[in-house]
Amino acid sequence: MDPFYKLDPFGRRISRRSFMKLVGVAAAAAAAGPSILRAQGQSGTLRILQWSHFVPSYDTWFDAYAKEWGAANGVNVIVDHVNLADLPTTVAAEISAGSGHDLIEIVGAEAGQFEPSLLDLTDINQDASNNLGGQLDLSKHYSYNPVTDKYFGFCIGWTIDPANYRRSLWDKAGMADGPTTWEDLVTIGGKIRDEQGVQLGIGLAQELDSNMAHRAILYSFDSMLQDVNSNIVIDQGDAFTNAVEAVNFMKRLYDAAMTPEVFAWNAASNNQALIAGRASYIMNSISAYRSAQADVPDIAKDVYFGPALHGPRGSAWSNAHVIYNYIVPQHAKNVDAAKQFVLDLAANYDQAMYASKLYNSPSFFNSPITGNGDFPAVAGATTFADLHEAWFEDDPFRLEGEAVGKLKPLKNAVEWTTNVGRPGYTSPAVAEAFNTFVIPNMFARAVRGDESTEDSIRTAAAEARKIFDAWRQRGLI
Repeated sequence: MDPFYKLDPFGRRISRRSFMKLVGVAAAAAAAGPSILRAQGQSGTLRILQWSHFVPSYDTWFDAYAKEWGAANGVNVIVDHVNLADLPTTVAAEISAGSGHDLIEIVGAEAGQFEPSLLDLTDINQDASNNLGGQLDLSKHYSYNPVTDKYFGFCIGWTIDPANYRRSLWDKAGMADGPTTWEDLVTIGGKIRDEQGVQLGIGLAQELDSNMAHRAILYSFDSMLQDVNSNIVIDQGDAFTNAVEAVNFMKRLYDAAMTPEVFAWNAASNNQALIAGRASYIMNSISAYRSAQADVPDIAKDVYFGPALHGPRGSAWSNAHVIYNYIVPQHAKNVDAAKQFVLDLAANYDQAMYASKLYNSPSFFNSPITGNGDFPAVAGATTFADLHEAWFEDDPFRLEGEAVGKLKPLKNAVEWTTNVGRPGYTSPAVAEAFNTFVIPNMFARAVRGDESTEDSIRTAAAEARKIFDAWRQRGLI
């Protein structure tokens, strides 16, 4: 490393050559007008609450980055981590008490539920969009409420939710390149369970991955919980007809290719099943694969990836597996530092992509790369999108002897990734329906036979309407 070491105005590691280059960029930016290339002038203590990342190397990087950012900006930065399962209750407790962290990273749909107690972050969202090349519409749907015209969050990144499948098992069943349709899971996945003794791993439980998988099925079967105006439609017209088809599909899939254990799964169960060789297919991020690379390399080498599966009419959707949505509660004591930190982190997200071993994808794909991160230079790359293209073409973290290009099917994930409020926004009402597992319960009741398919959908619709009506009365949807 160059013995001359500084941090740039975004908090990035920077060499003498890069520092001198940045001086010219900053001067030009100052002449052009206000931007996030501005003097920091921060002080005091900044308390940040983060989830404990599924890829531990990310937490190691983030904690070091936060410390360096604080040192460069005269801010005492304190980072606390909490497990995913404990994050919603921890945040709710702080907001109820009116005290706690200044900046909080929400990693699911929960942020909208807290909107009345959050600061409006329209200023930094606009600042970042203007200076980092525009935000993905996907991310806006998780952080903006069109009814209140408020950005209750700053969605800095997201995680792809692809198919993870064991190539050797699918090859033996006659489909080496893995499934392309949901029906393939019934026919070939069922054949794998019956002939090779390995089930599919899609949960039917009150946990994150079931929530995501069931919505992917629902959307790919051309149904939805709400319309664009936050009206519950799952029990009406084509949405109801297609929801019946989706739930009946899950009943067939369970009978053909799964076992009762999926009713009791938690968010780690499908990962554990894949790594242990007990699942032929799961819907999840690449975290299970990264864990297998470290702990069970033979399994990792057999894990391949695919895009969203196609439903009966050709639709193919997957939800963002994790959403990185920063919020600033009204009780925050160091608002200026919180806003500047998250802006600088967005500008440094190429480092976050690499530190997470490609688990994190940026909301600002067109942002220029920093050139100062602790990752090998990529020839010709000028934007985060260029890095994504190169790294998913040839995974820099693949094992020796592992096949090249296993992540290539995920290069266009932006095109088939949606939000849990599709086709509308992830409003406070959508967030509450998500967190109370309205959709997974709907599928599970029908699969267990507790209710008929049609009655289970009507039950879910009634539950959702009660939630939506309460938020509508508060003027938030």
